[in-house]
Amino acid sequence: MNKKDALELNFDVWLLIADLHHKMILIRDKELRQYDITPRQMHILRLVDALGTNARLSTIAKATERKLDVISKQAANMEKAGMIKRIIVKPKSRLLRLELTKTGRDLLKISRYSDGMNEILSILTEKEIRQLDNVLNRILVKINKYNTEQNMERLF
Repeated sequence: MNKKDALELNFDVWLLIADLHHKMILIRDKELRQYDITPRQMHILRLVDALGTNARLSTIAKATERKLDVISKQAANMEKAGMIKRIIVKPKSRLLRLELTKTGRDLLKISRYSDGMNEILSILTEKEIRQLDNVLNRILVKINKYNTEQNMERLF
């Protein structure tokens, strides 16, 4: 394969990944709508759960590659919806720790299962799914390394 063909194939794969991502988010959004939660909120719930007592707004902002004020507003909305609690770490401090509520923990139980994704991935064998997982993780590692080497900052 010549260089031009390889570049065209890379571009086609990039567009395919973008299209898949967009459509998968739409499917997941539709599934989660019945629980009155967005995919982004579900992601934040998973992060709060994984981080435990280290769940801080700044940590969530960094993990999601979002600005602190965006995550702060999201957390306030999620607290109003009863999904999380924002707890002041020290008296007279602005530092907040996030904690799941019972509602948040209940919502997490539904986060690991997706009828849509299971149906879509049913066309693949278990071996193919493992291979896909391996390839996508290798791409993610390279992206993270590239962003670090290029000192890439999120632009939005």
